[in-house]
Order: sequence, then structure tokens, then C-alpha cells
Amino acid sequence: MSSKCIRLAETLNRDCQCVSVDRDRLRRALAQGEAGADMIRLIEEERPHLFAATTVFLGQASVERMAEVVAAVERVVALPAWAERVLAWAPETARHETAASSVFMGYDFHLGEAGPQLIEINTNAGGGLLNAALSQAQFACCEEVAAMLPGVHPAPTLEQDYVDMFREEWRAERDGAELRRIAIVDEKPQEQYLYPEFLLFRKLFERHGIAAVVCDPAELAFADGELKHGGERIDLVYNRLTDFGLEAPASAALRQAWLAGAVVLTPHPRAHALYADKRNLTLLTDEAVLAELGADAATRATLLGGIPRTRRVRREEAEDLWARRKQLFFKPAAGFGGRAAYRGDKLTKRVFEEILEGDYVVQALVPPSARRIGTDAEQVELKIDLRNYTYRGRVQLVTARLYQGQTTNFRTPGGGFAPVLTVPSIEGKE
Repeated sequence: MSSKCIRLAETLNRDCQCVSVDRDRLRRALAQGEAGADMIRLIEEERPHLFAATTVFLGQASVERMAEVVAAVERVVALPAWAERVLAWAPETARHETAASSVFMGYDFHLGEAGPQLIEINTNAGGGLLNAALSQAQFACCEEVAAMLPGVHPAPTLEQDYVDMFREEWRAERDGAELRRIAIVDEKPQEQYLYPEFLLFRKLFERHGIAAVVCDPAELAFADGELKHGGERIDLVYNRLTDFGLEAPASAALRQAWLAGAVVLTPHPRAHALYADKRNLTLLTDEAVLAELGADAATRATLLGGIPRTRRVRREEAEDLWARRKQLFFKPAAGFGGRAAYRGDKLTKRVFEEILEGDYVVQALVPPSARRIGTDAEQVELKIDLRNYTYRGRVQLVTARLYQGQTTNFRTPGGGFAPVLTVPSIEGKE
């Protein structure tokens, strides 16, 4: 992708230090409707690297290219043959059909030499509401930078867009009924790193007239045809669990209620099976399979050019994989959050043997691009992961995560979630 806006974005990420985050404005946005001091303590004292100290620049051409890849994936997932293929390796719960689409899909990209490359898809991508607050807390020292909008969606409408998204999920399953109560569910929620976001969602729903509770799945009960928490009926569950198939004992009540049609669940096991299982990437990067599934030529070209080649790890190919390991990245098929994922150049023989024994995919390595921060005397380069939050194929927000190490970790000083400023294309001057 040869584009002037992309080159300018690269220059700004390397040299520009003038854009930052208005911390006071961010505190006000986060404390809105919540016990302010407690929320600030949860973030600034216990999660000091949740938000980065800077902004990431991204060329408009890259924004558009990512949206094209998202649309291409959506077209393939919509093919009848796709579901038949991927449900073969999915848990039984994924075969349960539902009209809900799943909120907060996350398409994660690295910027490679050939443009944005989709490295994985997530069905319960966290950070959407935190980034809505962050996108409204920027300041810039020049008009040129101030004119660049965060992501691809006007920040003041994001929260309403999110609420509308949950209502749309509800209407898809319960047209005409009133959405009264939502449960935000995760295992031991108070111990989760993104627990502050759960509280923000609870208050967001309440501001829009929807009762909400944050709870562990074990606190739910399925009785008399209803899913309940503390004796109150739950209409919709905002699912933040990484038990993607609802197979854990603690998820039993939620699983029973969902399979019985007693609760609207979003995201749900079927969405994870259709989109986020890492094995799906092996199909999306195989032209013969895509053609067999019925994908048109343009869709195939977009996917093959926008997703690093991905294959299942097989023991019979061990010698070749080890020889080429420095150009590869290994991921567990059912993994999330970078857990048990390895860059090939960091592998030991012992870990490689564990990979061969496990269920892994191997992906062509696309090193992340970088954002330079600090003073002339002391500068640090942070890696950039780009995330597109989407709903029904529409990109709602583009954000970044800055980090050091193999994967995003929210432990890097100066790193964390970062707003994205789009460098517009200049007509006739590319």
C-alpha cells in the first residue's frame, strides 16, 4: 500500500510528541455516575498502565483497508458452508442458533510492510467503553492534529451507539418486549483487570433506564424458566467470560438458560465458533478452501492479502517449523489474551515440544509497528496493536494498545490503551 497518509502517520508515530491525554478530563469521564474516588483508585493505583500517555497516528488508507478485511471476513462467515465447516471443531453449545449477533467483536491488526494484517478475531473484546472515555480526553498543540478524529466514529455518540447495540441484540430475540435488566458476567469479576469497565457499563445501562448487575456466573440460577440473580430475572447477559463454550461447571445455569431460550446472551458460543477460534484463520488464508466455500475472487484476494498465512501445527512438520521458527508465531487454537502464545525466535525446545503435543496454529510473523515516546535524551519504542471494535460488520471505533514484550500486557510504563488519530488522505497527492 503506497499512500502519502500512511507515510505521514509513520513519521508522526516516530517523531511527534505533542499529542497527549488530558488526564483531568479522562478522570471526569471515568468517574461519571460512579463513585469518583473509588473509580480513580481502581485505575490509577491498581491499574497504572491501563491508559497510554500518548496517541497513535494511522493513515486513512490503513483505516479503510482494515474495514475492507473486516467486511471480507463477514462475507465468508455468512456463507452457509462456513458454519458447517467450523462447527465441526466447535463445542456442542455452538450449534445452538440465535438471532443475536454478538456485541464488541474485536478485529486485531498489526501494520506490516504490505499494510494492515489481521492477526486474530475476538468475540468479547474488552476496552470499548474505556476507549470511548479516552477518545474524549485528548488535547493537541496544533490545528492539524486537532482536526484528526479518533478512530472512525464521532466520540460523543459512542456511548449511545453502544446502548443501541445492546437494545438491537435484545430486539433480535425479543421483538416488542422491554429490556429491563442486564447482567455483566465474568469469573470473579472484581479480580479482572478490566473490572472498572464492568462498573462503567453498569452505570451506562442504568443511565438509560436498564437495571444492571455485575456478577460471577456461579451467582446465577436457572429456575421456573428464568435466569435469575438474587431472585431478580435477568433478561440479557453481557458475556465477558473466556469460557467460550459455557462448558465450566460455574456456567451451568447460564448455559441451561441460553439453550432453553430463557435469556439473550451476547457474545455467545456460536459467535466464538464462527469467528474467533484460531483454527478458522487457517481456512481464511487458504485460497482453495475459500473457493470451495463459495467466496468470490475479490473476497479471496482481500483475505489472502490481509491475513498472515496460518496453518495447523502438525508433528510431521516439526523439523520444518523449527527451522523456520524465527519467521513464525505460535498460538493455541482456543487461546485468548496472548496466553501460551509464542514468537518463534523465543522458543525453547521444551516449549516447542509442548506446542507439538497441544492444539496450536502457526502464523507467519508480522512484527508490530512502533510508537516512539519520550524526550530526545531518553526515548522508548512501544509496539502497536490496532483493534477495530465492530458490530454486525460495522466498525464502531479503532483504537490501539501500546506495549513491550511478546503480547499486549498492560504492564509497560507509558503503554496501555491509546486513542488513534486518523491522518486523512490528500486527494490527488498520493
